[in-house]
Amino acid sequence: MATTYDATVAHGGLCFGEVPRWHGGRLWFCDFYRHGIFSLGDDGERREHTIDSQPSGLGWRDDGTLLVVSMTDHKVLAIDRDGAVREHADIAEHCGYWANDMVVAPNGTAYVGNFGFDFDAWFQIHGIPGLLGESPIPSTNLVVLAPDGSVAQVVPDLTFPNGMVLDDDLRTLIVAETLASRLSAFDVASDGTLSNRRVFAQLSLVFPDGICLDAEGQVWVANAASPECVRVAEGGEVTARVATSQPAYACMLGGAERTTLHVMTAPTSMAEDLIGTHDGKVEVAEVAVRGAGLP
Repeated sequence: MATTYDATVAHGGLCFGEVPRWHGGRLWFCDFYRHGIFSLGDDGERREHTIDSQPSGLGWRDDGTLLVVSMTDHKVLAIDRDGAVREHADIAEHCGYWANDMVVAPNGTAYVGNFGFDFDAWFQIHGIPGLLGESPIPSTNLVVLAPDGSVAQVVPDLTFPNGMVLDDDLRTLIVAETLASRLSAFDVASDGTLSNRRVFAQLSLVFPDGICLDAEGQVWVANAASPECVRVAEGGEVTARVATSQPAYACMLGGAERTTLHVMTAPTSMAEDLIGTHDGKVEVAEVAVRGAGLP
């Protein structure tokens, strides 16, 4: 039987918080519609950077450079230690629609997903039946960027590639394919390129958004269709659940022992219903197994 936990609200006032990362003893995250990268610590929320477009995936290189996805113009930006922002990569030709989440290896190799299509418009037409398989869902690419920002590989035929994790030895990448209700795994070569695609877990009534890895090789999955995160073992068994107050869109294991599951929640993911609101939250629960890997 799955272990169950109840989350508590640690912080509110967000519009739509996403891509949480534990870095330097603080929880970092993006807020799409406040156009910023923020961090959260004992002293409260702090705006770290302002991004003119819509920011998403975050990750640090070993030299301290922060990479961030600029969603609506299909770019990855680099933010140097002094705060200077520059273009790192343009992946527009490989994106079906907005760029999305990303995980970054210490050497700067980056893995970037994208929507593949205008999901909000598609959902207005097809609704829940479409998500349950009554309508075809377009596929798209996962883009592998070399440390210098050049495109090293384009992996096709993923269904809304979203949150991603790298294991501790940087030999396995797991990606959430949100609209396929699936976690897929790849082998990672020494040059960062991917091969040997396989199903890590096929899920039922779970639409995996942001994910994080724990030290037992299981994956915490924010379920974008429900107020919960689920912990999933390879093969698909759900071994734990964290109940949240509203739908969960991303999660990260952090805290002093990396056993605090931080969950980004909001009433909806629909942009037209979110802009100008402040109902997003960071919710937390203490879990049994510490975090591992990246992000």
